[in-house]
Amino acid sequence: MFNNKTESGRNNICGENIAKFRKEMRLSQRQLAERLQVLGLDIEKNAIQRMESGQRFITDIEMVYLAKAFGKNLSELVDTNLL
Repeated sequence: MFNNKTESGRNNICGENIAKFRKEMRLSQRQLAERLQVLGLDIEKNAIQRMESGQRFITDIEMVYLAKAFGKNLSELVDTNLL
């Protein structure tokens, strides 16, 4: 049977890196959502919280915007060695 969650039960593998990068930039979840909105992604603070906690799947489109907001490349978002 196919399982689309991590071994720990998370719905994504990049949520922890999103939280890490956001905190490094000293942004609140709301500020990150606002930054993403300016870039053109329609997203709210609650979605950021669910991404970071692993409760929400993250689309490839959202990952592109997140990478742009952080000044990172996509591989850095999914790099489990950063955790």
